[in-house]
Amino acid sequence: MARLPRLFAPDQPQHIIQRGNNRQAIFHDDADCQRYLGMLSDAIHEHGLHLHAYCLMPNHVHLLATPKLEQSIALVMQALGRRYVRYFNARTKRTGTLWEGRYRSTIIDSEAYFLTCSRYIEMNPMRAGLVDTPAAYPWSSYCHHAGLTHNPLITDHPLYWALGNTPFERQGAYLALFEDGLSPAQLTLIRDATNKGWVLGGTDFAQKLEGKTNRRAFKMAKGRPIGSSARAIKKTAAG
Repeated sequence: MARLPRLFAPDQPQHIIQRGNNRQAIFHDDADCQRYLGMLSDAIHEHGLHLHAYCLMPNHVHLLATPKLEQSIALVMQALGRRYVRYFNARTKRTGTLWEGRYRSTIIDSEAYFLTCSRYIEMNPMRAGLVDTPAAYPWSSYCHHAGLTHNPLITDHPLYWALGNTPFERQGAYLALFEDGLSPAQLTLIRDATNKGWVLGGTDFAQKLEGKTNRRAFKMAKGRPIGSSARAIKKTAAG
């Protein structure tokens, strides 16, 4: 089956996942994580990508970012692929590919899912059993949003700023979002959208995006003939 072209919409954030080949480790220690973040900083400034959240896991990476240009994400990921793989292979005396194919991504309906996706990313170390609290994990953007550190990699999204009129109010409101974990349905929704390249959003958002891009933005319902009049979108709601 042919790959669908990637979706792009101006000013819409995307959730991006890059995995190690065969789920192998892509970070062996703190030095690897620091080097990756340095390369990420260079790449997002070179290619016009606003990074809102991230998490470096032992064998994969999550990014939440808004591209300025249609090719911003692709250029950033290509730059990281070349630079980090060259560094990692030299350091570990290995050869060959490091990544599991191309990166996965989904466009996000900001109003409905941006903060949910940010929580999903920053809670990943807890779900994996690596730490007991998000603040205990040093390789994510959580401490920035919680007001524990300032991270120059991060460009705060307008929806984060809308959480309060002062830094203290925004940080407190963001922390409150973590009092309740994500539901199994929310986890499945985010994973399926990102891994399969569908839109993470509701019916209206997906329909408008599909109309603008001339590319299917959602999964076809089983048993329906191909054609816009016969398409069905699964309605979803955040929270």
